[in-house]
Amino acid sequence: MTNDTDHYDSHKVNRDLEQPETAHQISTDSWFQVAFVLTTGINSAYVLGYSGTTMVPLGWIYGVVGLILATLISLYANALIAKLHEFGGKRHIRYRDLAGFIYGKKAYSLTWALQYINLFMINTGYIILAGSALKATYVLFSDEGQLKLPYCIVIAGFVCAMFAVCIPHLSALGIWLGVSTVLSIIYIAVGFALSLKDGLNAPPRDYSIPGTSISKIFTTIGATANLVFAYNTGMLPEIQATIRQPVVKNMMRALYFQFSIGVVPLYLVVFTGYWAYGNSTSAYLLNNVNGPIWVKATANIAAFFQSVVALHIFASPMYEFLDTKYGISGNALALKNLSFRVLVRGGYLAFNTFVSALLPFLGDFMSLTGAISTFPLTFILANHMYLVANGNKLTSIQKLWHWLNVCFFGVMSVAAAIAALRLIAVDSKTYSLFADL
Repeated sequence: MTNDTDHYDSHKVNRDLEQPETAHQISTDSWFQVAFVLTTGINSAYVLGYSGTTMVPLGWIYGVVGLILATLISLYANALIAKLHEFGGKRHIRYRDLAGFIYGKKAYSLTWALQYINLFMINTGYIILAGSALKATYVLFSDEGQLKLPYCIVIAGFVCAMFAVCIPHLSALGIWLGVSTVLSIIYIAVGFALSLKDGLNAPPRDYSIPGTSISKIFTTIGATANLVFAYNTGMLPEIQATIRQPVVKNMMRALYFQFSIGVVPLYLVVFTGYWAYGNSTSAYLLNNVNGPIWVKATANIAAFFQSVVALHIFASPMYEFLDTKYGISGNALALKNLSFRVLVRGGYLAFNTFVSALLPFLGDFMSLTGAISTFPLTFILANHMYLVANGNKLTSIQKLWHWLNVCFFGVMSVAAAIAALRLIAVDSKTYSLFADL
């Protein structure tokens, strides 16, 4: 009887909620499919970089504790955002809509700018990852060096654009989420197994944090941004928009899945990779491992194609914005709709590809993205929006807790941004534009 009442009440509330206009489907996906969307983001090919970009600058103690704390804090912050999805009698299917509803037009524009930066840089990183995987595959079979990294990045960008044309919206991923999961299992299993084999056969490794005292400070701060970048999308309301009713309850199920079962593969490959190679671990783990060429090639190819699928998830808010603005709806194969996707999405990804080839410094992108957008969107805004929305219902201690979070992550965001910009400046001097890393 209780379940029937809850079902009735949820549908009654849904009828009363103001539904926003969108050209994409909403409320069509099960919580399990949404959980796989979230888990795809966590265990994307980025996972092959965290041993080098988080563990090396932080070391064993701070690296392990940092990853676990980032997991718990990220679950908490995302839960705050999820619970505001139906706030004030409206469904907020876009992050900027929620911020604009709570704060006003200026906050709407600022949030959209932060989110655009966040998603643009994540997409850029995915193209770099895909290009790096392609280059790593080429190197396994040829030592001529004719296929440079910038060329591989261009190829990766073209494949991403083709996929974006074929998949009209986030909910249409469907079976591709299953394909993505299989691909993730392949490169994570290979990275874990070969790292474990190398670690068991290798001499003692050096786990000391490299660099001078000054550089250690900046790399440590930058690594904290990578910690939060690993778990957060910066587009939770957009993902939540696709989930079936009851929206909040189902989204919480998806988040619990993401931050429990979903993080296990990440932990396995990150900790094993660092254990096996110490402070010589690279920003792309498959460059460290030793094993049969065909096994490493399979893992690299899997990382390449999984990056293509994962990029589509993080590009979907931009696609939704453009499709809604220009009235692109209906049959996805209609000439108008297909042409629009080819020209507009293709142009967007062409610019992403250009930036990726221009500055292929993957670790620096992760640090800067975490600093200037993941920190503000996931932690600062989440805590402050929840505080504003529920101010009258919170105790003094709860209010103090949220304000402490706002202030702490505000300071961390500024510090991490400075550290990331310094890293980019240093790497820009070391490597030329369109570098073949």
